[in-house]
Amino acid sequence: MTIRVLFMISSMRGGGSEQQTLLLLQHLDRTKFSPHLYLTHREGDLLDRIPDDVVIHEFQPSPAKFYFPGRALRDQVDHLQTLIQSEQIDVIYDRTFHMTMIAGPAASAAGVPRISTIVSPPDRALPLVERRFVGIKKRRLAKAYRQSARVIAVSRNAAESAARYYGLKANQIDVVPNPVDRNSIIERAKTKIDRPDGVTVLACVGRMTQEKGHSDLIEALRLTESDWSHAPLHVWMVGDGPLLESLNTKSEQTLKLHHAEFVGHQPDAAPWIGSADGLVLPSRFEGMPNVVLEAMALGIPVVATAAGGTPELQGNPPTMFMAESADPSSLALQLRRFAAEQPSRINQVQAATEMIQRDHNVEKAVRKIESILAGSVELAPTMD
Repeated sequence: MTIRVLFMISSMRGGGSEQQTLLLLQHLDRTKFSPHLYLTHREGDLLDRIPDDVVIHEFQPSPAKFYFPGRALRDQVDHLQTLIQSEQIDVIYDRTFHMTMIAGPAASAAGVPRISTIVSPPDRALPLVERRFVGIKKRRLAKAYRQSARVIAVSRNAAESAARYYGLKANQIDVVPNPVDRNSIIERAKTKIDRPDGVTVLACVGRMTQEKGHSDLIEALRLTESDWSHAPLHVWMVGDGPLLESLNTKSEQTLKLHHAEFVGHQPDAAPWIGSADGLVLPSRFEGMPNVVLEAMALGIPVVATAAGGTPELQGNPPTMFMAESADPSSLALQLRRFAAEQPSRINQVQAATEMIQRDHNVEKAVRKIESILAGSVELAPTMD
């Protein structure tokens, strides 16, 4: 008899956690597991790529007679608890802060074990992502993680931050680095994007928010212009978000030689990464960046900042040009190196390809998570 596992994510819009959830749904061993998917919003570009045998559930809000703080969360918890019982779910896999806050009390009430995944350092991410009632949410999350059968962190940096921030025991946390499906991304990148002539093209993929560091990248580009002796840089800014308009204005007012082209939201970043000469990731914090893994899987050189779990992708020999985070001068230096040091680019791509195949293999990562899921089924949630 197969284990019924309920994966939880807010939507399938295409962010890193959504992509990693999709990989699990695609590669889970169907002889051992029956996958279900719980979404608070059934939407997103990745919906069409979910396997047909995955049972999808969506939160159905009940008509509210009046509003009070926490009402939406309470309704989601009640809905999930009912769903767990009606579908006879054996184990839950929740990912991201909000899913964990829903899954924690619902699973405990239903007596079903959970595996929680932490995707970024919470001491940095929670105050930035949640903004309101951070203290209350921190306490709820700490309790939910303590009740988890196991906690998975996507990087050592995220694991260490979670242990400090939530007071978790280190032996409760398993580090399972994000994998990449190399065959899939190579196939998707076969679609090529038209490139402008006479320039070096970089792809920068990410939502236009402060933590992604786009403003630092524009400033770094400006700093290189006075002594640049190579082909101008043309940066595809792939993504949308609240800062898109202001960043576009800043680049138009700031850059004279280089150019930042804001191409907006794209349903799949793979063709843009694969059509570029390099990937640049200027983030101020990260968990384990999917776009870097994807670039490495495609053999595309990478310039990235040492944010969050990104340094764990820097190998020996080096696998990328690495700058300090939130430091445009440091990023400018690495952009100069990228342009000038072609032999370094070639060597880094070779080292990165070997690392991806060895440490971020999708089948190996999924088998590890399957083992954690199966091992938790006999464990009831710890009641605080």
